[in-house]
Amino acid sequence: MSKIEASDKIILEHLSFSMVAGAIPIPIVDVVAITAIQVEMLSKIAKVYEIDFNEERAKAIVSSASGTIIGLTIGRLGASAVKSIPIVGTVLGIGSQMILAGASTYAIGKVFQFHFEQRGNFFNFNWDQLRSKFEEFFKQGEEIAKSKEKTTNKEDVFETLAKLNELRKQGALTEEEYNKLKSELLAKI
Repeated sequence: MSKIEASDKIILEHLSFSMVAGAIPIPIVDVVAITAIQVEMLSKIAKVYEIDFNEERAKAIVSSASGTIIGLTIGRLGASAVKSIPIVGTVLGIGSQMILAGASTYAIGKVFQFHFEQRGNFFNFNWDQLRSKFEEFFKQGEEIAKSKEKTTNKEDVFETLAKLNELRKQGALTEEEYNKLKSELLAKI
């Protein structure tokens, strides 16, 4: 399997995890889970490309990407906050958050894949230079996420719970965050 094929598999797997996490109806907690999933995805892609992974740098880049590129932080928090409106807000917020979570995860993964293919690393990563690539990948990610949204099922919830538990053990999520996420996800099945 080539590096591109291996990293594509990682990206699509984490896109699914992010979408399930995006369906968590607790404002802000969903964003924490999605960010942890994206950082963990980057560590796996870095391993495929034999790039030294720096967790703090990866977190900073994910946060920066979310804030700078097409207003993802505002979009995420907006979709997350919409969930707090009883019934209608939850349904609308969950749908948009799932798509946004999947698309942003896909785009971040693909941008790093592209960057690593160009012999880049975490310390010479430049969002300004990769903005158009990110936007291209984000649009592709939206289409993939929309098609996956229709097929999300119980197995996806259990896989995401396992992933979140792994992230909790690694310290990316606190025990309290994990327990909130776990109870909300289990309520979906």
